[in-house]
Amino acid sequence: MLKESQYTVAMSGIEMLLENGYPGLRDGAVSYDIEQKYGYSVEEIMSSAFYATRKELFFEFYKNEVLAQTEIPPGKGFMNLQKLEGYGLIQCSITKRIFGLLERAGCKNVVNLHGSVYDNFCPHCRKEYPIEYMKNAKGIPLCEKCENTIRPKITLFGEMVDNGIVTKAAEEIQKADVLLVLGTSLHAALCHQLIQYYNGEKLILITNQEHYSDKLADVVIYSRVDDALEKLVKTYQINSK
Repeated sequence: MLKESQYTVAMSGIEMLLENGYPGLRDGAVSYDIEQKYGYSVEEIMSSAFYATRKELFFEFYKNEVLAQTEIPPGKGFMNLQKLEGYGLIQCSITKRIFGLLERAGCKNVVNLHGSVYDNFCPHCRKEYPIEYMKNAKGIPLCEKCENTIRPKITLFGEMVDNGIVTKAAEEIQKADVLLVLGTSLHAALCHQLIQYYNGEKLILITNQEHYSDKLADVVIYSRVDDALEKLVKTYQINSK
């Protein structure tokens, strides 16, 4: 199906992040530990209201619990997704995860619905800052030019996703004749919002967890995403010799 497709779009979900060793900050014991440590839930701390009123605690959490995770490099799932793109089997990848794993793995055409921790800017003068500046800042990171608080270019809880980015994602999905959904259910927000724009022929779902919405897919593979993509890459390499 991927070989026959003229334009394939991959949607990367939460399972790929967890397989890569990134903790689910909003799930189970991790979420409980964070609330015990900071006195607030992840949803509260990573909200626009919290950023506006409690900047010091926001950035303490952001640097210790979010930016620290970027020390974990892209694993085989993301590296094999890049290989599939390099082979011309995938033309675009879409995600709402903010850790830049697709780009760090070498993927070229990526739509980050919720932005990336690698992009930071001063809301006042628009000067941009790299992630290293945010990591090394003591306390609240301030703009060198105008001393205003630097803002990570990510969507916080309570904020709307940038309409231009949603439009870009919708346009990519409209162009696709194959949609490859990786590590999320078709009922999840990432898919539910965007699948309505898909008019292609085949929807392929790779997931490790069964869900009632799986029946909406043309093909379902129950597997770890990184293992399935590794098999796809090896199959392509063998058949291409």
